[in-house]
Amino acid sequence: MGRGRATVVLIGLSGGTFLYTTAEALPIGLLLPMAADLAVSPADVGMLVTAYGAVVMVASVPLTALVRRIPRRRLLSALLAGFVVSNAVTVFVSSFAVLMAARMATAATHALFWAVVVPAAAELFRPGLRGRVVAVVFAGGNVALALGVPAGIWLGERAGWRASFLAVAGLGTIVFAVVAALLPSTRPDQGHATRGATPDARRFWLLVTVAVLATAGAIAAYTYVAVFVTEYSALPAASVGAILLARGVASVLGILAIGVLVDRSPWLALTATVALQSLALVGLSALGHLPAAAVGLIALAGLAFAAFTASLGGLVLQVAPGRSDIAAATVSAAVNVGITGGAFVGGLVLPSHGVHRTVLIGALLSVVALVLALAERLIRRDPVRQTPPEQGRSDVAATAAVEPDVSLGRAR
Repeated sequence: MGRGRATVVLIGLSGGTFLYTTAEALPIGLLLPMAADLAVSPADVGMLVTAYGAVVMVASVPLTALVRRIPRRRLLSALLAGFVVSNAVTVFVSSFAVLMAARMATAATHALFWAVVVPAAAELFRPGLRGRVVAVVFAGGNVALALGVPAGIWLGERAGWRASFLAVAGLGTIVFAVVAALLPSTRPDQGHATRGATPDARRFWLLVTVAVLATAGAIAAYTYVAVFVTEYSALPAASVGAILLARGVASVLGILAIGVLVDRSPWLALTATVALQSLALVGLSALGHLPAAAVGLIALAGLAFAAFTASLGGLVLQVAPGRSDIAAATVSAAVNVGITGGAFVGGLVLPSHGVHRTVLIGALLSVVALVLALAERLIRRDPVRQTPPEQGRSDVAATAAVEPDVSLGRAR
């Protein structure tokens, strides 16, 4: 496959993560107009987001196992087609029950897409560029939070909430066309990204645990960030949008910057990003009453969490104890457990202890995740553990001595 074609496909796959993230979050910003139009309560519309996350959390692994023999181009094309159809249905519904069914269909394709997209993207380029390739894929989700969701909310407020979902479906058609036409038609059990480079079950489950705790910490603090900056930092409500935009921009920068480090030392990348998140949230808890410090630390926390998600993707391709798509589905489910758990814990703490404590809880969860990430060194030095001989030397380690290209480099 030529470098130009591989790059176009990679951008298309990143566009898929952009659209899935946008579609998942849109009801949060369009909650009131959707509730008024469908004659339901705002809490009912909120259930669209909760149920969506629950489907992704529960269905990721079993669905991925069910379709494990389907070639990646056929599978990803079918998922993107399902995404387009389910969002188009959303545009025309008049019943809340039908809307819920359409959202659940979107969530099911979401669960599979995030499991398959990482190995599919990594397979486009040589093994030494996995970290940067995964970073580009994950950048789509962070661009969605920084630009896609605000743009969708802006459109929905002016042209009606249905117009936002129509725009998402339209863009999805373009991404579908790119993937269906250009993604190589390979069997899911072929290629260097099919299985972990250095499979290790104990390190993998440690990774899953870190993913739950670090995500829960980030979300516990982030869910109520608007309350934090207005009540604790004494910033005007009108500044919340600008603060979230700054966090979104920092997130994109973080996820793009981490790629080279993931290629060179993936566990160091994971540990560094969790440490940075811990530092940012501890600092926010201590200095959040200072407006300038609050803004800077919120942006830093966003940068750290975004870089953390990219390092997760790179590590899945290193330590997956079996198929990398099943491993990616497991980590995706773990992240959604963290999202749900972090928001839940923050909601419990907020009424009784105030918004400052939600940030403190997020910091503590992040510190625990950091301790576990550091424990990986003990597992790595355990002489009992052995790498299966057929796997040989890590693809990442084999290329670590080579100075990485500035760009994505030569495609496979």
